[in-house]
Amino acid sequence: MGNILEVNNLIVDFESKDKIFRAVDNISFAIEKGKTLSIVGESGSGKSVTALSILQLLPEGTVRYSADASIKFEDKEILESPKKFLTSLRGNKVSMIFQEPMTSLNPYQKVGFQIDETLIIHRKLSKNKARERTLDLLKKVKIYDPEKKVDSYPHQLSGGQRQRIMIAMALANEPELLIADEPTTALDVTVEKALLELLSELQSEFGMSILFITHDLNIVKRFSDEVCVMKDGKIVESGEVKALFDNPKHPYTIKLLNSIPGKKEAVNKQEVILLEAKNVDINYPIKKNFLGQITEYLNAVKKVDINIFSGTTTGLVGESGSGKSSLARALLGIEESDGLIVFDNKDINKLSTSETRKYKKDFQIVFQDPFGSLSPRMTIGEIIGEGLKVHEPSLSKSKRNEKILKALKDVELDPSSFSRFPHELSGGQRQRVAIARAIILEPKLILLDEPTSALDVSIQMQILDLLKDLQSRLGLAYLCISHDLKVIRFLSDRVYVMKDGNIVEEGSTEELFESPKHEYTKELLAASIA
Repeated sequence: MGNILEVNNLIVDFESKDKIFRAVDNISFAIEKGKTLSIVGESGSGKSVTALSILQLLPEGTVRYSADASIKFEDKEILESPKKFLTSLRGNKVSMIFQEPMTSLNPYQKVGFQIDETLIIHRKLSKNKARERTLDLLKKVKIYDPEKKVDSYPHQLSGGQRQRIMIAMALANEPELLIADEPTTALDVTVEKALLELLSELQSEFGMSILFITHDLNIVKRFSDEVCVMKDGKIVESGEVKALFDNPKHPYTIKLLNSIPGKKEAVNKQEVILLEAKNVDINYPIKKNFLGQITEYLNAVKKVDINIFSGTTTGLVGESGSGKSSLARALLGIEESDGLIVFDNKDINKLSTSETRKYKKDFQIVFQDPFGSLSPRMTIGEIIGEGLKVHEPSLSKSKRNEKILKALKDVELDPSSFSRFPHELSGGQRQRVAIARAIILEPKLILLDEPTSALDVSIQMQILDLLKDLQSRLGLAYLCISHDLKVIRFLSDRVYVMKDGNIVEEGSTEELFESPKHEYTKELLAASIA
């Protein structure tokens, strides 16, 4: 069928006043018409810069291409081409879907108008014809009740719906090449699966080619024909997907494939209940009458029971809106709830002030985004030691520093990190700091809230191994919340599955993954691409 896109000898340098940074280092690849090519690699590998180079979307003045570099679309050179040619390509023959639809869609305009605009500009359609085509596109991307959703603003739609709107916009002009840059990263597993299947259906219908940018090897395995593996700006290995997965040659490819978490090998014994929750019920007021009285509630968590055992990991899974975060906040004592929550044989709703302080010391949190949860104005030493000032105020400065250095050692960070700032560390190092901040107080239980979702796959594996090691050495209990079922299976001894505020299934990790009972659990496992 021939190639729709050919990239040859591409070098991309970014120039600043005092140095040149090479983001893409002499790469070549081609995409066949009607086929899907994935570029896979970790943060900083150059994959997104490569994608943006194709449509010439990198900032002018700071970017420089090599003299013999070539990017050809249908045998026509893109580099150094006139703006008129680029305009005819962008959003017309070549479309792009970005990772985060909320930042790509205009928050002040209804989504229907934003798709209409694409059709009016590129296809010169009338407003009425554009709206007809927009509604047809929304049906194609399986938006429920399109006549109503067309008049919604982006914030009124779910993450999956917003990404479908982006796909509809990208497909409005029936492009020949679709560039999808991490389009499913922030989505639940069932939504991710539905969107990828939708893209495959639309690819067949429109006969288009797809360039898929991702760090997720499971997506590549299931939805691509060819794959290029990038590291430090270079393509280190490429080929047909099955052949590369069955027989990887490059050490980096092998490392990536080995970074996919497997199942838990050694199961921790469940003997002593550390936290017991019974009939936990959480209601949020959503409607008031003209007197200001609450007339309607959202029942986010519905009389849930959950047990967490000392020294073990309890997994809590469910999609967005399932109630798992609300339940976790209630267990932490920061969300009002009905029902009974007993921690270490004490009812948390009847604790004295000193007991409440001890409870907060014994139940720590590691958040999803290590950068957002660390103060940029504090040194690493100050961040890790902050809790000691609250919970152990009588400690001398030297004793406090001694504990901070021990915590750094526990999470395998160099002591020199003590005086550095968060922005000077990598994502994996920042997550180690967040873990050190939690363990320095010697807690009994740590809430892991999507602890690895913001990390590259090889770094994710390092953090998961670290968490296992710390649990073994320090006797910690974990409550792990994640939408990544591979992470849950690797860490957890017992798993609870939540849907619509209810626990629909619970059991040991092995029995739940090997023989799920509830239809929703089966759906989640089927959607978790293996």
